[in-house]
Amino acid sequence: MGEAELKSQIEVVIDASIVSSHESHGHSFVVDVANLPLQSSILTRLHAGYFRISLALGAQALLWKITIEHANESQAALRHVSHLLPSTAFLLLWCLALLVLITLSPLYILRCFFHFHMVKAEFLHHIGVNFLYAPWISWLLMLQSAPFISPENLTYRVLWLVFAVPVMVLDVKIYGQWFTTEKRFLSMMANPTSHMSVLGNLVGARAAAQMGWKEIAVFMFSLGMIHYLVLFVTLYQRQYGCKRFPVMLRPAFFLFVAAPSMASLAWSSISGAFDTSSKLLFFLSLFLFMSLACRPALFKKSLRRFNVAWWAYSFPLTFLALASVEYAQELKGEIALGLMLVLVTLSVLVFWGLMLLTALKKTRLLHEQRRTATKPQVADTRT
Repeated sequence: MGEAELKSQIEVVIDASIVSSHESHGHSFVVDVANLPLQSSILTRLHAGYFRISLALGAQALLWKITIEHANESQAALRHVSHLLPSTAFLLLWCLALLVLITLSPLYILRCFFHFHMVKAEFLHHIGVNFLYAPWISWLLMLQSAPFISPENLTYRVLWLVFAVPVMVLDVKIYGQWFTTEKRFLSMMANPTSHMSVLGNLVGARAAAQMGWKEIAVFMFSLGMIHYLVLFVTLYQRQYGCKRFPVMLRPAFFLFVAAPSMASLAWSSISGAFDTSSKLLFFLSLFLFMSLACRPALFKKSLRRFNVAWWAYSFPLTFLALASVEYAQELKGEIALGLMLVLVTLSVLVFWGLMLLTALKKTRLLHEQRRTATKPQVADTRT
């Protein structure tokens, strides 16, 4: 194959990771996206990682809803924040989040139907598989932030089952592989995006607790936290999986912050108060956030070119801001309120900054998966 022909071909990659082609009957191949119809071209590029956008939108809507609800109760500082986040703006934000999710979900369903081999490659990939949780987490966040449905409503409970069951199915498959499949042990597969599997359980646990299903909430919480502890230790020790993590995906390191933040919120809903356990998890997430914020050089290379991975900055920070709101509501001290104001403001600024960048560079965002093929690469399709 000549050099000119190589340049005319582009690979389909999974979230810009190191695996960029698929194995078929022992042979690797490259997909020529340039010659595909427009609809197929969009479907081949729309991997599950794009649901990071809907995750950030859903988390931000939940932040605005909780802040407004607490502001109506008592504290002047929270009331001041509610003026910055008015109820009308919250409704518009929730509608925007729903619109984005309704747009992404059918497109990904079409991808599953017309390009199932690509979805299978995502599932078999050590990074791509973790983002298969993202659509279900997004829907669970939309459900919790919905302004028209209460947790006591039958529709709320039916929708929770629809969105939570796939999370459990993925748990059985992925967690089972971690300790039973030799080629997919956690020590080899672990990477920062693995926290997505933990988030799925914790977000589901919080929603279940709000419905009064405490036993199911405790079950999902324990499942998420046990695997979070094992995952945290594995990543902390810099196991083999960490060395295979692409530089441009380093914003996913903020998922270290998201898991304990959501865990503190989930346990607060289960126990009925932001107690000592919730505070411990909140302080852990705050420490991890400060550790990452003090190391901007870690993210320098990943910031050279805008891509969808940047949205991983938003929703972990929003989860931390959510936990700070609950903490300030429980503690009612000036330091707690000041910390809440800083984190909420930072979360909103980061979110709207990413919204602006996405609007300005939407063309690049849709074409970021195009890369010139230099040599055949083979994806690991072993289960």
